[in-house]
Amino acid sequence: MTAQSCQKSYADRRWRPLEFEGGDHVFLKVSLVTGIGRSIKAKKLTPRYLEPYEILERIGLVAYRITLPLHLFNVHNVFHVSQLKKYHLDPSHVIEPEEIELQENLTF
Repeated sequence: MTAQSCQKSYADRRWRPLEFEGGDHVFLKVSLVTGIGRSIKAKKLTPRYLEPYEILERIGLVAYRITLPLHLFNVHNVFHVSQLKKYHLDPSHVIEPEEIELQENLTF
């Protein structure tokens, strides 16, 4: 019983409530539980989280509906809060493509 209360106190120190609102952007965890791992054929070197997706609405206390791209059409779009990670908007994340000038012989 003492060991259990010790472990609970350690876990409670790191616990933080996760809440999102509609319009927030979140990363989606790649795992077999979410179904994302199966649909993209996850391997060892697959990223742990996928690109930021927008939250559409909150469903219940711990579930959120998010927008998914067309290539993930076979995955349900409602996820538990533990499968989401907050995305903090940073302008340095946006990479502008360089303009390429083509010559008449189609070389650059």
